[in-house]
Amino acid sequence: MRIQLLSSLFLFSLGSYLYRVSSQPEHASFPPRGWNSYDSFCWIISEEDFLQSAGIISQRLKPYGYEYAVVDYLWYRKNVPGAYPDSLGFDVIDEWGRMIPDPDRWPSSKDGKGFTEVAKKVHSMGLKFGIHVMRGLSRQAYDANTLILDTTTGGAYEESGQQWRAKDIGIKERACAWMSHGFMSVNTKLGAGRAFLRSLYEQYAEWGVDFVKHDCVFGDDLDVDEITFVSEVLQKLNRPILYSLSPGTSATPNMAKDISGLVNMYRVTGDDWDTWGDVAAHFDVSRDFAAANKIGAKGLLGRSWPDLDMLPLGWLTDPGSNRGPYRMSNLNLDEQKTQMTLWAMARSPLMFGGDVRKLDEITYSLITNPFILEINSFSTNNMEFPYVTGTKGSTHKTTAYSQRSRRCLKEVGKSHAQFLGFTSCNHPKVNGWSIEALDQDLHQICWKQNMGSHEPLCLYKQKPLLSSDERLIYNQGELHLLASDGMEFCLDASPRKKRTSKEFKSGSFSPCRSDANQMWEISNNGSLISSYSGLCATVKSIDANVGNSGGVRSWIATGRKGEIYVALFNLNSEKTVISAKISDLTKALPGKNLNATSCYSREVWSGKDFGEIKDSISMKVEIHGCALFVLNCP
Repeated sequence: MRIQLLSSLFLFSLGSYLYRVSSQPEHASFPPRGWNSYDSFCWIISEEDFLQSAGIISQRLKPYGYEYAVVDYLWYRKNVPGAYPDSLGFDVIDEWGRMIPDPDRWPSSKDGKGFTEVAKKVHSMGLKFGIHVMRGLSRQAYDANTLILDTTTGGAYEESGQQWRAKDIGIKERACAWMSHGFMSVNTKLGAGRAFLRSLYEQYAEWGVDFVKHDCVFGDDLDVDEITFVSEVLQKLNRPILYSLSPGTSATPNMAKDISGLVNMYRVTGDDWDTWGDVAAHFDVSRDFAAANKIGAKGLLGRSWPDLDMLPLGWLTDPGSNRGPYRMSNLNLDEQKTQMTLWAMARSPLMFGGDVRKLDEITYSLITNPFILEINSFSTNNMEFPYVTGTKGSTHKTTAYSQRSRRCLKEVGKSHAQFLGFTSCNHPKVNGWSIEALDQDLHQICWKQNMGSHEPLCLYKQKPLLSSDERLIYNQGELHLLASDGMEFCLDASPRKKRTSKEFKSGSFSPCRSDANQMWEISNNGSLISSYSGLCATVKSIDANVGNSGGVRSWIATGRKGEIYVALFNLNSEKTVISAKISDLTKALPGKNLNATSCYSREVWSGKDFGEIKDSISMKVEIHGCALFVLNCP
């Protein structure tokens, strides 16, 4: 009965919130909430599937603030044999080199209508319509050397006595790292480059788009120039469009200083998928952005929010797959509660990714939990709370990375680990590789920078494999890098799919083959360069016991009526009793004096009422689970 009352109160508050948002110009006053097609459909979603999903969102999720229905990437790609995320030549573009929906999947887009009809139908359901877009210019438009549209004249862009084309503005050497055959940056210093970007976003507004998810411009692929210009274009449009950035691999609060005021939400992680390692990897990054006061900071025509990525719950597909939803989330219920609680306490945008056509009651109750939504929308003073203890169950091993592939992770002793990843070659910490000859035929390439007394991570040098009909098409310095001294697995710098956060943080080894993805060069300054993607390999060392409080974490926030929310998280692989003293809450909430106060406590997920407590809150928390306390302290 109490839960029903809280639900009703939340819906009333939410209705007031939606009214305020709709009646004032400020963008993203609260963390945006909606549904994105990627986790369930990958890139192959059709108009029929999308509109069917939008109808269900309108009926079941809109009352809880889920107002955006977003088509994720490659809506312009033909779903035919040979087409995959990094393929070339399968996209539908107009005469100006702009992406338009594949008419076979989006039949209402024919005759130049684009997404106009889809947007109208979504709006008629009381929802807002969003799309995913990539950086700059497509490789397909570049190869076709299409003309650039000048939207002020309706004709080709002309300057200095010439008509400008795609090859005049495309920067081919600045291709998207994870879709190098797909898109590249444009030169925003050129009038033609700016004209092209303007033509894209003005077209989105004409279609009726309310939300743009702009990919491959942040994190490792940071392009401040493009973000800045797009933000300027969006400010001048007659139609308000929420501006989101994705992905955010290697994103830091310092990097966000340059862009948070230009956007409304921005990913601070790689793709979050349904593995415990992906969920646990979000604790440090969410802590850092909260500590930097980035939650709800000034943004484009309103506020901006660090985005922990979509919620991969319910009925899903696999990342990079050319198939629709077919399986349930691999996260167990405790892990799902942990994800929902962290996303709420960090005030991340809530973008559900599961197939809403098969929305089961357990998943539905998680994503519409009234306490979770209240905290996500209205809480303040959100931060990690370090004053907690965990007993009986802490193994003092890293849990956030315990499920990494054994080929990608090397453990040194019980508390030290090395992770092989890829980053921009301009990064200052990529020059740590050296070659050592073991014998006449075998050479090691080892990372020895900042390893201290720990054993270095080493790869094994191998000349490229050539098929029988190939000539020496590779440069003399190119080589294969093997995971071991046998010819089994080679380092692959460019998986042909949209990578998960796990893959961004760990090197990807796959069976050795004659493939440019597996070609590497080592420079004289000690950097290891991918001949295919232009990224450099680097190694990060992690001490498992540092900063993880023995495998337990906690967050704290305050509610609208003065209540205190305390979330206790168990990252261990054993049940753990986690405790926090009431008197320590003052350390995070200096305005409250709780030293001589008793609080009334209730735990959300169990529904248990603890009554009056004076000293501490404590609970045995399940493996990878959490406890969420609501404290009322008069």
